[in-house]
Amino acid sequence: MSVDFFESNREVLEQALAAAASRAYWSPFPESPSPRVYGETAAQDGQKAFEALLGQAFPLDLPGAQGTVGGERSPFGFDLDIRYPKVPADVLVQQAEQALESWREAGPRAWVGVSLEILKRLNQRSFEIANAVQHTTGQGFMMAFQAGGPHAQDRGLEAVAYAWQEMARIPELADWEKPQGKHDPLRMQKRFTIVPRGVALVIGVSTFPTWNGYPGLFASLATGNPVIVKPHPGAILPLAITVQVARQVLAEGGFDPNVVQLAAHEATDDTARELAMNPAVRIIDFTGSSANGNWLEAHARHAQVYTEKAGVNQVIIDSVEDIKAVARNLAFSFALYSGQMCTAPQNVYVPRDGITTADGRMSFDEVAQALAQAVERMVSDPAKAVELTGAIQNEATAQRIDAARELGLPVLCDSRALEHPQHPKARVRTPLVLKADASDERIFQEWFGPIVFVVATDSTEHSIQLARDTVVQHGALTLSGYTTRDAVAIDMRKAAERAGVSLSLNLTGGVFVNQTAAFSDFHGTGANPAANAALSDSAFVANRFRVVQTRWHV
Repeated sequence: MSVDFFESNREVLEQALAAAASRAYWSPFPESPSPRVYGETAAQDGQKAFEALLGQAFPLDLPGAQGTVGGERSPFGFDLDIRYPKVPADVLVQQAEQALESWREAGPRAWVGVSLEILKRLNQRSFEIANAVQHTTGQGFMMAFQAGGPHAQDRGLEAVAYAWQEMARIPELADWEKPQGKHDPLRMQKRFTIVPRGVALVIGVSTFPTWNGYPGLFASLATGNPVIVKPHPGAILPLAITVQVARQVLAEGGFDPNVVQLAAHEATDDTARELAMNPAVRIIDFTGSSANGNWLEAHARHAQVYTEKAGVNQVIIDSVEDIKAVARNLAFSFALYSGQMCTAPQNVYVPRDGITTADGRMSFDEVAQALAQAVERMVSDPAKAVELTGAIQNEATAQRIDAARELGLPVLCDSRALEHPQHPKARVRTPLVLKADASDERIFQEWFGPIVFVVATDSTEHSIQLARDTVVQHGALTLSGYTTRDAVAIDMRKAAERAGVSLSLNLTGGVFVNQTAAFSDFHGTGANPAANAALSDSAFVANRFRVVQTRWHV
């Protein structure tokens, strides 16, 4: 390696390892888009860089390209009209296999060093990436900056740290001596070599292309595997910028840039399955629908498959101190990015005979109305609301709101379109809140988008059992509970542990059930149908490499 990226980034790696061990708050990538942090002109420079890409061929030199592809449209109402090089799937795999030959010889220090340098440079382009994320996913700018930039970079760094930790456990050389009683001991020397599994494939999602894409990308790269990045056709740009940066760093380090490639394709092309079923692809990271994730798990048996799929996230309300604080917190979670988060709550369980509060008993209808009114207040000022809700990424999600309304359930808070002050053609919808009963089987599926059901249950015990059974059957990434009773909190925790879902208790302040913090919170557990892996832990990285030993007599 002509440039020692490992040594120049050693300090941040050591800090990341310490943070993952302590689970305390830490981030090397500031989440504030303040000019004092990123520079006085960083915001303007990032926006100009994004705008300069519109209507152009994206500057990415990919060998084997046969024409271009692109059809992204901003959920805020305009076409990006960016064209990306289109490389056939089999050519991408062949080029990745060729790049693997030299990349594998570089070894763990080089793999990790390059990964760390890529992340550092991605952080320097956070404003450009934020604009790219905003106008492909529909996230509001602040979320696009934080989740698409620093928070995604945190998750990538977390995966690199776990990768280094697992590889560093294995010594390169060992002396082995076995006593033989009266005879001379047996003596051998052994070499242990970390070897990558092979070509890795990252299948991107349209709503969080970097946040969900970076863990798998950097976990595979840092363990020596070349990576083919296949973005969702509606959200290519954020991952195209990522691949561009990665290839620049690889080239500077003296490595084949084809260690990281972009697989842009038409929406009608089945490129994901074509790549996934190539026997040379040995690792697959997928975020998306349960149908596609389940298909990969069932059919891509030649590969190690990591999936994050759909689920039904739930809230249990047993008793509260301050219903207004609870309602504000949940309303924010309902409205944040229009419920287009894999962690967004959908079903809220409330006993039909009501709950206790510090101010006395509240009926089910009073609790339901408090939640609905909090949502109404949250979106009452359209100019402010659109920064929270963002825009709907896919027209199918907007149609799903209509389908939920057509269930015929009582409407507590109707969804409506808002006009965005900067983007009049933006597809913006406020949350739809419906009243339901636990006997209605239609609500026990994922209703992706700003759709919430306030569900009447027989009791808190029924709510807990219902939540547990739903996680086991349908999967979930989050579970939230509210109670003032210690015994009930313990029951909620035990149910979450048995079902394999992360639990948040009594959130009323500036932390929301949708959010997870890298180096501290495990995103997903891998213990229920919504995901077969956690972001990140040792299990997420350790099976991306193997150890081959050579031994000889001394």
